[in-house]
Amino acid sequence: MPGPIQSIERAAAILRLLARGSGRLGVGEIAESLELAKGTAHGILRTLQGVGFVEQDRDTGKYQLGAALLHLGTSYLDVNELRSRAINWADALAARSGEAVRIGAPLEGRVLVVHHVFRPDDSLQTLDVGTLLPLHATALGKVLLAYDTTLKADPEPFTRRTLVTQTAIKRACAKVREAGWAAENGEMISGEAGIAAPIRGHGGIVVGAIGVSGAVERICEPDGSPSTRLLGHVRDAARAVSRDLGASRW
Repeated sequence: MPGPIQSIERAAAILRLLARGSGRLGVGEIAESLELAKGTAHGILRTLQGVGFVEQDRDTGKYQLGAALLHLGTSYLDVNELRSRAINWADALAARSGEAVRIGAPLEGRVLVVHHVFRPDDSLQTLDVGTLLPLHATALGKVLLAYDTTLKADPEPFTRRTLVTQTAIKRACAKVREAGWAAENGEMISGEAGIAAPIRGHGGIVVGAIGVSGAVERICEPDGSPSTRLLGHVRDAARAVSRDLGASRW
């Protein structure tokens, strides 16, 4: 029987290293961690980049897992209990709210979008399933961060409204726990906002979040606070999914 193929083993090791990392890694960091020649690591990374398994940041030149690799894993999400229990409620939330709906779960210090329902209109939209979102700059992320998910990387400022200090983030998490929902307003993308609420499983443990997102003028009231109507729809959907997952408190 033929033995293992070394180049594939090395590629797998690089992917595992990037998956464990708290942020992007440079060629030198990867080569040193895996005891590879820098040229060898670079060649493998370029190959992985060519098939979409890794992506290179234009500004820093560092690498992270690519969308194509994340999408390969979405087949398991169809049988994942969180997603399967939430699909119908997510569709209903999109219909009631008129906005895009996303369901997120924690993954390696970020939010993995496990389900996405398009805004029910004719606008051009991109499927976000498999996308990794920051915890501190999104409504979905703030919900997960408020219930014991660790913020592994230093907070990145996406806009001037992004919360980047530990004090501000802890204060926001406390508000989420008190109110039972989270909001974002131009914190990841200027002009976009979102509202999210926790999805709980057995014992009331938060296992995910569901929310709506869209233009600030549709998601928020004139004073910038979340729309009362949309907030009600989001919380109702979160409770419904939680009940289906066995959270007795809902």
